Formats: sequence, C-alpha cells, structure tokens
Amino acid sequence: MSYSGATPGSRLLPRIRRRPPGRRLWAILRSLARDTSRERISVGDLLDTMHDRAFGALMFIFAFPNILPTPPGTSAILAAPLVFLTAQMMIGRKPWLPQVIAARSMARRDFAAMTERAVPWLARAERLLRPRLLHLATPPMEYFIGAVCFLLSVILLLPIPLGNMLPALAICLFSLGILGRDGVWVLLGVVATIVSLVVVGGVLYGLLKTALFIIANAFG
Repeated sequence: MSYSGATPGSRLLPRIRRRPPGRRLWAILRSLARDTSRERISVGDLLDTMHDRAFGALMFIFAFPNILPTPPGTSAILAAPLVFLTAQMMIGRKPWLPQVIAARSMARRDFAAMTERAVPWLARAERLLRPRLLHLATPPMEYFIGAVCFLLSVILLLPIPLGNMLPALAICLFSLGILGRDGVWVLLGVVATIVSLVVVGGVLYGLLKTALFIIANAFG
C-alpha cells in the first residue's frame, strides 16, 4: 500500500488494511438453495451457514417466509427458532438452537422456491443498508429489539387470523437494521410493530366478542 505525500512520522504507524466485504445475505441463501447435494434443508443447516452473520441474518431467514404464501407447516418450522433466537438476543447471548428445533427441515425444492421469491427483495434492501443512527442498531438498544421481536415471534406461533404477515414484516425490518447497523430500518420496524399489534389486537378483540356473543346466545 502506498502513502503518497506521507510524512516521516507517518511511516511509524501500522498499515491499516480494509477488511474484505462479506458475501451478501441474498447470495448465501441462493447458494444454499442451489446446492443439489442436499435433499432437504434443516434449521440447523441455516444456523451453521449463518454462524458468522449473527442475529440479523438468522432472524430474517426465519421471519421472511411468513410474509409469503408457503407450504403448510412452514410457519410452525420457522417460528419456533425465532422465539429462541430473539430470547437469546434479548439477554445478549450467542445464537443457539436445541436439537429438536435444529433437526426440523423442508425439501430443498421448497426452500429454493421460497428463496427465489425472497432474493430480489432482499438484494434491493441490502443495497439500501448503510450505517446510520448507530445507537438504534447496537447494544443496549439491540437487547430491546430482541424483546420486541420475541413478542412478535410468540404472536407468529399463535393461530391468529392475519397474525403472521405484519409481525414477520416487522421482524424482517429489525433484522435488516441490525444486519446493516442501520437505525432507519429499526425505526421502520418500530412502525411496523405498532401497526401489527393494532391489527392483531383488533382481530383478537373481534374473536373475543364473537365468542362471547355465541356463548350468550347459546345459554341465553
């Protein structure tokens, strides 16, 4: 590395090499989906592949499918890891999943179809990420994000009509904010969380009123 115009004293400073950029998340997912040596993709495979991507990538991977039409049972497979991951993020632990969850899998063909739908959106989003409002995307704020995403993950596990898409979208926005250390995306996640809680709360209120109405008429 050359230092044009460097002063004699500057030669005593250590040379700083820029760290080579890591692969984009969309490229990693596409590579995994196109790995024909695999018949199935397990939750553990995703965890192993993303071990150095920390919570941001893992949360996006497990949340995004809930936004799209997916094969039956996908939500049950992917929501449980989110609960574990967000709980660990909330208390500042490294990502880990028990074997009973890590062993869950889906056919590579289904994973590939889901990934191909996600990749164009993820690629566009990753191009927009840049470090901004860092205090919103780093600890201790990251622990608060973990707590919010834990609540959203529990909602994903529940059989609530319209209870999947908006909470999953909010988790995806938070995960992108963490992945790119971009506080703007964290703020978008906060907005999506508020909207999702209002919608889910309204659905639950409507279901409760309907149930009470049916009970009142049945025993009236």
